[in-house]
Amino acid sequence: MTSIDATDTSVSRTLAVPRRVLLLPGIWMPAWSMSTLGKRLRAQGYLVQCLGYPGVQGGPEASLPRLGPLLREVDAVVCHSLGGLMTLEALRADPNLPIQRVVCLGSPLQGSGFARLLGARRHLRWAVGRSGDLLGAGCVLPWPGKAQVGMVAGSLAFGLGPLLGALEDPGDGTVALAETRWPALNDHRIVHASHSGLLLSQEVAIEVGHFLQHGQFQSGERSRRQA
Repeated sequence: MTSIDATDTSVSRTLAVPRRVLLLPGIWMPAWSMSTLGKRLRAQGYLVQCLGYPGVQGGPEASLPRLGPLLREVDAVVCHSLGGLMTLEALRADPNLPIQRVVCLGSPLQGSGFARLLGARRHLRWAVGRSGDLLGAGCVLPWPGKAQVGMVAGSLAFGLGPLLGALEDPGDGTVALAETRWPALNDHRIVHASHSGLLLSQEVAIEVGHFLQHGQFQSGERSRRQA
């Protein structure tokens, strides 16, 4: 893949290539969980920063006000799981934020059956905390955001979801593939990885960089339709 020269402003103007990228982890994941992906994106020429947030104890009410100002300082967001929902809700609240592209990794934009199951069981409700409602509902349409949104979903069912009977459909062990197929997506890509494994996959990093540069994945559903 061609690297992006962060000092070449003509590239950004001509190709509308985002250069400043915010990484946003999932509900149980600290900011450093995105470090491998961040290192790979930096090697592709992107300027990367990461935001951690209290997904369980704080939820969207506490996290979205902090996220909004940061989104004014970047061009794109790469987000894992709940981070995708947080990002799209921030863009719903302010559609004029200067975000060109969003790449979601295993985000249940259609609502998480696993989160609904955890929220319905009193002894497990703590696991989703104050983000349970958002995870369970997903990103409701219509969505007024202007950013192009891509989804990388995992197909390696390694996690607690199948064990608790929350995932009857194929998925990454936490999120079902059907839960990632949001109608407003610009492109969708399936890789053989678990929910947390999406953050460690070299294939995912390559596809993320490709979407940030081109608005579609190298081997996504959109490219197959165009073939």
